[in-house]
Amino acid sequence: MAVLATLAVLAASCGSDSGPVLTVGAGESTQSQVLAAVYAGALARTGARTAVRDGLGDRAAAIAALDADRVVAVGEVNGDLLTVLDSGSAARKPEAVTAALNAALPAGLIVGDAADGTDLRPTVVAAATRVAEFPPTLKDLGPRCAGLAVGVATGPALDPQRAPLDPHRDVVEPLRAVYGCELAEPVSFADPAELRKALAEGRIQLGVLSGPPSYLPDGGADLVALADPDYAFRAAMVLPLLRKGELSEIQLRKLNYVGGELTTVDLADLIRQVREDGVAPNEAARAWLDAHAL
Repeated sequence: MAVLATLAVLAASCGSDSGPVLTVGAGESTQSQVLAAVYAGALARTGARTAVRDGLGDRAAAIAALDADRVVAVGEVNGDLLTVLDSGSAARKPEAVTAALNAALPAGLIVGDAADGTDLRPTVVAAATRVAEFPPTLKDLGPRCAGLAVGVATGPALDPQRAPLDPHRDVVEPLRAVYGCELAEPVSFADPAELRKALAEGRIQLGVLSGPPSYLPDGGADLVALADPDYAFRAAMVLPLLRKGELSEIQLRKLNYVGGELTTVDLADLIRQVREDGVAPNEAARAWLDAHAL
């Protein structure tokens, strides 16, 4: 039996009692629900009436909902969206991803500014207790890759809309191409907990997660990320995907202000509040918006 999407109007003291309702769409993931609540809450503070429509489904379904004018916005990740819209694109760095994404967007859709403080790319990590053994960046690690034992978390991705990592295609090949990092074939681990255990026990020296360590249930406090300055892993920053012509300039600016404040750690914390602490997405979003004077 199909599960009907729910439509919940978000009350906002600054919202208008008249005018059209701006409906923001959310998929099945907590990340999608949090972003929808943040965007809807921000738009409400421009005086608009807003709502969140949950349960849109996968990325293709969300784009279809935008095309059909059932929603005016959904939260997205720029690099992941580009992968879906133009699978042959070689763009990896933020500026190139922005240009390629704008060229690939279906007619009638636009994107807001990417949140520069968010970075949801796959991440190479070391155990915090052994971080002194490795350079701080993958660029510096490149010449030392041969002989390193590396593990890859190949189970469900930390972002549910992202496909699981393929060790060779998604890790070995990009690290070789960008940094000259010649890794042996990595060891696969079904989930991040197994990978972290292997790191702690010294069975592997480095691990690769499908997203940032802050997305782990405990925030990944026992891990340290190695920076990827030349983007072996494609840029993956949060941004709103929008139906063109539905929002005013003031409303577009408000969403861009959100992008200027949102960080990876903020988003991970909001997700944990909803997923683990049972906080309603609109309540978590309201507190975050208040804290950032948005």
